[in-house]
Amino acid sequence: MEWYEKRRFGDLMDEAAARYGAREGLVFQDERYTFAQTAAEVDRAAKGLMAQGVARGDHVALWLNNCAEWIFISFALAKVGAVQVPINTRFRTADLEYVLGQSDSTMLITHDRSGPIDYLDMVRDVVSLPENGAVIKDGNFPELRRTLILGREDYPGTVSWSETLRGGEAVSDDDLAERAAAVDPDDPVFIMYTSGTTGFPKGAMHSHKLIRNIEERGFRMCISQNDVILNYLPLFHAFSYSEAALMSPLTGAKQIITETFVPDESLDLIEAEGVSIIHGFEAHLKGLTEAQEAKARDISTLRTGIFAAGMHSATPVVRRGAKALAPLKNLSGFGMTEVWLGVALNALDDSEEMRCETSGYPGLGYEISILDPETGAEQPIGVPGELMIRGYSLMSGYYKKPEETAASFNADGWFHSGDMAEWLEGGYIRFLGRYKDMLKVGGENVDPMETEGYLLEHPEVHQVAVVGYPDEKLAEVPVAFVERAPGTNIQAEEILDYCRGQVASFKIPRHVLFVDEFPMTASGKIRKVELREDALRLLADHSAA
Repeated sequence: MEWYEKRRFGDLMDEAAARYGAREGLVFQDERYTFAQTAAEVDRAAKGLMAQGVARGDHVALWLNNCAEWIFISFALAKVGAVQVPINTRFRTADLEYVLGQSDSTMLITHDRSGPIDYLDMVRDVVSLPENGAVIKDGNFPELRRTLILGREDYPGTVSWSETLRGGEAVSDDDLAERAAAVDPDDPVFIMYTSGTTGFPKGAMHSHKLIRNIEERGFRMCISQNDVILNYLPLFHAFSYSEAALMSPLTGAKQIITETFVPDESLDLIEAEGVSIIHGFEAHLKGLTEAQEAKARDISTLRTGIFAAGMHSATPVVRRGAKALAPLKNLSGFGMTEVWLGVALNALDDSEEMRCETSGYPGLGYEISILDPETGAEQPIGVPGELMIRGYSLMSGYYKKPEETAASFNADGWFHSGDMAEWLEGGYIRFLGRYKDMLKVGGENVDPMETEGYLLEHPEVHQVAVVGYPDEKLAEVPVAFVERAPGTNIQAEEILDYCRGQVASFKIPRHVLFVDEFPMTASGKIRKVELREDALRLLADHSAA
């Protein structure tokens, strides 16, 4: 990193304003901002936060759904040297209590309510807000001093956003410039909690050096001021934060933010706004594909985007999407909160087969190794092992988790991803799933994604997830959770018949359970940990009956 110019998140909007000033840079619903206007709003927010006492190094929790203010506040926190702590908006009181305390946040910024969700009411359940004034003195949260509310009213014991902005009018440009200049690019800029598909999240700490990672990927994907990024992913997630919120000022691409993911709304925006870049996970690609097949829009401006496609379960979804969403050229890749994005990524000129069936080629600044988890030996092409990662973009550690941090790295600085992958010909890799999702059926290793991918080809199967269930004879057996396609009524025996003779007998689900919807993380991943619990409960009830 010594040869690479050190930069700061808080300077990015000023740089973008200088380069792209009058060009439109941010759209949220009916709000539209040029890059210059966005930079001005960031400065207003920064001054307001300074007036509220946010100091350099303070941890500030950001519990907000996607909105324009998310962008303003996020860059403002970076500009004044604070450490932002984005919180999953699907979290509820127990999760909020944990993150607020574990992160040592000094301020919480959230909505009063958003749609049917009363965020302020949940805050009141967790934090003892003062009856007079706004200074919090709660022994359960010794560092917490303020709760700032984005809403239409003033609420007792809190500070409103409008009041915050008014207070910032007393802060001079020179005072803000002095604070911004004091920020060290090597300092933490955010603590992002992992999505928690398998357990309670840990806070991964990152510094401003990720600017290099994002800028290099933007160059590799040829993202420029001619592009329009549609961002329906939650901004508290690494994927959204990196590939839209930060990518936009770094490249000059306009970003359009939606509050949530609604496939029809997204396709309408692609047509109306000339969107060229979209990103997402399998669930997003599937939703967009089905909506476009049901009602075709003019999506001819689509150019590219990242949708992880290497997993066996994703292959049929991506192939279908390649036809329905043409001319979109999907790039597959691999990343995670701890190591950031672009660990592996396809090239724009890769064949459709490579983009649909691999997880890409190692990215700039990363080293990849795939090891036998028992012997530590490097695995040959086609033999699965644990994906190990090394490079400058890795987190500095988990906040206040020294033992977990130490356990996640080996002696040579390689990060244990906990994921299974394999090398392919030509130096490409394929992500195969979480190691803990793998099944051991009568001594045979079973990748649930193979069966999932096969079942997804059935026209009456909308979504499927396969998990393990304990078995006295075979140690564990596969259980398939199936969401039926709309208007269909496929039965369990039909699912099993579809597999027989086509899938190895030990890979065929022993049980089929139907669901109306899957438990999901906000980023669109199925929470298999909950499905395993459901299988234990439902099948135990079935046996008892």
